[in-house]
Amino acid sequence: MKGKKIRSINFILWLSFLGFAAFIIILTWVFQATLLKTLFSDQFERDINEFGDDVYGVLKAEFRKPSEKPVLEYLFYIMNEKEDDYPAAKIYILKEDGDLMFPLLEDSSGARDEWQGYAEDKPEYALFNKVRQKLDENAGTDPVVMKMSDACYVYSAKLSAEDYSNLDEDAYLYISYSTEMSNMVYGHMTENLVLISIIVIFIALIISTLISMELTKPIAQITKAAKRMAKGDFTVDFTGRYAYAEMDSLAETLNYAKEEIGKSDELQKEVLANVTHDLKTPLTMIKAYASMIQEISGDNPQKRAKHTQVIIDESDRLTALVNDILNLSKIRSGMDSLKKETFNLSEFIHTVLERFEYLTEMQGYTLERDIEDELYTEADMEKMEQVIYNLVGNAVNYTGEDKKITVSLKRSGEGKIRFAVTDTGKGIPPEEISTIWDRYYRSAETHKRPIKGTGLGLSIVKTILIKHDFEYGVESEVGKGSTFFVLFPEK
Repeated sequence: MKGKKIRSINFILWLSFLGFAAFIIILTWVFQATLLKTLFSDQFERDINEFGDDVYGVLKAEFRKPSEKPVLEYLFYIMNEKEDDYPAAKIYILKEDGDLMFPLLEDSSGARDEWQGYAEDKPEYALFNKVRQKLDENAGTDPVVMKMSDACYVYSAKLSAEDYSNLDEDAYLYISYSTEMSNMVYGHMTENLVLISIIVIFIALIISTLISMELTKPIAQITKAAKRMAKGDFTVDFTGRYAYAEMDSLAETLNYAKEEIGKSDELQKEVLANVTHDLKTPLTMIKAYASMIQEISGDNPQKRAKHTQVIIDESDRLTALVNDILNLSKIRSGMDSLKKETFNLSEFIHTVLERFEYLTEMQGYTLERDIEDELYTEADMEKMEQVIYNLVGNAVNYTGEDKKITVSLKRSGEGKIRFAVTDTGKGIPPEEISTIWDRYYRSAETHKRPIKGTGLGLSIVKTILIKHDFEYGVESEVGKGSTFFVLFPEK
């Protein structure tokens, strides 16, 4: 089907969980690659600064004055003291040409065998020269800290022979601080992060799959039931033991829709049967009496007049049925727009009721009026005429043996006018109250209908009042009659 969505909720949930996991992993990688590395770098600089300042401070304090202890032996002493706190630091004293002044193992009685490799790892001249140039830029005496590579930081300061009596020539304090161990830790953390990322993605896949299956399971159940209902099976039940309130609410709504659709389906069948019957009866009568005129009463004026009157009556009934169906369809489809105006509702109802006076004069009906004067409202007058006529006509058809109908119009408060039509019939059973406004509703009560009807009167009333957004309803008690009412806005 063109435009059909192929993405399921399962796929969207799976993709969402996977995307969320990927987002968290990316954030972690960014943290490790930028923030964590920056923190490590800052920490390295702080460490070497702290250690270098400590060593440089000792040198400035001890060797600006003559000392019995040679400088080189004193540096061995510092190395022994600081080795445990700063195992990654190495101290060198270099001459201007880059040669070692410290440590020279053969000149020091405090030398240890393991320092042989220490001395052999002296800085390359190119690196030392780079540091020396930086010192010269800083006025020669201020210490500098430089990052020589990802694995090495250098702290350096110039020791002038003029300031240090124990030095025969200018020298340079050169402290190298290795970060290889920290880089190894960082590398292990990266490897672990790769492993964790793989595990997180795998777990996210499993969890997202399980959760999406659990979330969509009730949707699949409801969809299956909806397909059964679409095929005309209105016995389906959407309720179930769902884990979340939204699905319970959806199930209740679908059950309600199912009941309403079922009623509509039954009503549609009933309407089709009633329309077929109502159309068939007058057409049969017209055809039958037309044949009788043609074959029997064509030359008899009295019989011909009688038969043609039947044809006229049945044609009128057929016309009324067709007009009611068309009116109902136009109102419900919105084609027949409202033409609201303000008018005197009291006088308007009196005018409509005059059309029923022949019932009081010829058939003994009593039409009582309790209508307040000068009550105005705003509505479509033509459609309100249909509403009032149909409600009064309905009361006439269903009133009791006393043939009494009461029409009232009074203020009901809150800016409303209550119009009511009361009959003395057998009333409406409670179970039928909700269906009396349906098309072709037929009460079980048998009656003679002095007002010709099509069965669409109350349905037309309901549709018009809904279009006007007017309140309406019926109050009925079995054996005591019914009261149909409408609340008009007062103007």
